[in-house]
Amino acid sequence: MKLIGLIGGTTWFSTAEYYRLINQLTNQKAGASHSAKLLLYSVDFEEFKPSTDMSKWVDMATRFTEIALKLEAAGAECLAICANTPHLIADQITKKLNIPLIHIAQVTALKIKSLNITRVALLGTKITMEQNFFKSILAQHEIDCIIPSESQRHFIHDSILHELGKGILKTETKEKYLDIIDQLIQSGANGIILGCTEIPLLILQEDVTVPVLDTTLIHSEAIVEFALN
Repeated sequence: MKLIGLIGGTTWFSTAEYYRLINQLTNQKAGASHSAKLLLYSVDFEEFKPSTDMSKWVDMATRFTEIALKLEAAGAECLAICANTPHLIADQITKKLNIPLIHIAQVTALKIKSLNITRVALLGTKITMEQNFFKSILAQHEIDCIIPSESQRHFIHDSILHELGKGILKTETKEKYLDIIDQLIQSGANGIILGCTEIPLLILQEDVTVPVLDTTLIHSEAIVEFALN
């Protein structure tokens, strides 16, 4: 079993889900009393909030890379960032590493491809929805991607930062998400990417009429697959 390096804390609510899922999946696959071997570097989210000012991501790349190198030096055999948005700078981090970074968008695209879904809607922070780092990987796999309207993107982004990232799950927020998702389905989406690792805390497959792509679960499955192979 390989030693997993995780960068978490962005936010700790979804990182706790990563920890649970990775250990649960490891035990399901390996049996007996097995659990995952992992190193977790959990950041102070206040210092790592996903700014929509792209200039600030230069410093963010440096800071994430420093953490990644610490995990590598401590013996991690792979790296995973427990959030979607920081994958904006995944390429910069990867260039400095000698271990693989398991990219959340790459493994999500492969999952979508396996389900024969060709048109998806992407929900996440404004950075995830508006920048190309996630959508370009989908395009490489011939997956068409649509995103919510500008006002809807603003609502989703604010709800992530001020509610979901603090563990606040409101019924009215869920209803608004489901309205947005219904509109995206009517626009042709036959799959919904929950492209922020807090959104699956609010939206479940049973709430939606088309396949829901839970990036927290998909990423965790890929991490465990790598660690056990």
